[in-house]
Amino acid sequence: MNKPVLFDYWRSSASYRVRIALNLAAIDYDAVVVDLVSGEHKSAEHLARNPQGYVPVLEVDGHRLTQSLAILDYLDRTRQLNLLPDDAVERARVQALAYAIAVDIHPVCNLSVARHATSLSKEATDMPGDWMRYFIRPGLQAFESMLGTFEQTPYCVGSEPGLADICLIPQLYNARRWQVDLSDMPRVRGVEAACASHPAFVAAHPDAHAPQ
Repeated sequence: MNKPVLFDYWRSSASYRVRIALNLAAIDYDAVVVDLVSGEHKSAEHLARNPQGYVPVLEVDGHRLTQSLAILDYLDRTRQLNLLPDDAVERARVQALAYAIAVDIHPVCNLSVARHATSLSKEATDMPGDWMRYFIRPGLQAFESMLGTFEQTPYCVGSEPGLADICLIPQLYNARRWQVDLSDMPRVRGVEAACASHPAFVAAHPDAHAPQ
């Protein structure tokens, strides 16, 4: 069977999530860069892979998969990563944590969205940064409160990283990139510190995939 191929971009939060999961699953893969800055994601070649023109795209097990959350679910089910609890209620609660990041914060803080908002503003100064901070900080404050109903030992919901951690860490990379104040979020920062020493997260970090 062919070696898995991940079409991604180093700063893409969605790609970052999938890199973490691939590392957790110990899947050796080839990475193919799709340069979002140059518009390569809108090329005919990439649109043939994903009509939405997004990254990541993962070719694995003879399948071509898109949408990071769907890819994470596939890897979880086929590689037994235990990203979510078995109990239905606990599963829903952990999914709510993950979706608070991936569904609520991430889409509105996509750089293309912020840039479009900047183009519409007549009073833009540091518009992309202001836009990012406006949405990221309250979103993470809510996440911090949600974490209070779980025990961080040391990850979001237990002793092993799961779906919530995979979604949180790329968002924290963006938060720090845009200088979001995290000083009043000790639970979030604690999870961040735990993941910073986990090999799967370290190897997936954008700095490890940045253009040379």
